[in-house]
Amino acid sequence: MGEEKIIDQSKLANDVASKIPYEFTDSFLVKLLDPIKVKKEFQVPVSKDETPKKDKNGIEAVDFDETKTETKEVDSDYRKGVVLKVPYSYTAQLSDEKISYVPKINVGDIVLFRDAATRFFDLLKDSKLVRQYDIIAIEK
Repeated sequence: MGEEKIIDQSKLANDVASKIPYEFTDSFLVKLLDPIKVKKEFQVPVSKDETPKKDKNGIEAVDFDETKTETKEVDSDYRKGVVLKVPYSYTAQLSDEKISYVPKINVGDIVLFRDAATRFFDLLKDSKLVRQYDIIAIEK
């Protein structure tokens, strides 16, 4: 995987965020970055004879005798995104002195999250709503 150059996203993110007329209550608004690619191994069936044969029930099928392993580059289950809006519920936690375990996430930070746990936000192209506890990491 090639090293990509990440530029400081905070100025651009703050500019975009200032044009969004919504304040979010419980989800971060995140602009998606390019998908992360990973190499995965897949088991593929292999047949010695590609011609279909009839079984005792009269059904024609190809018998697969063994499998082989193929390596393919696929999209990861995780995505990166730039935070555009921080929800009210999160900022309220930061101001609570009793809660000290909450990491500081700002507009412009790049976060890592499981893509399946998010929801599309179709009012802004290529953006998703991500809940606080679905954010796995903050890129520094």
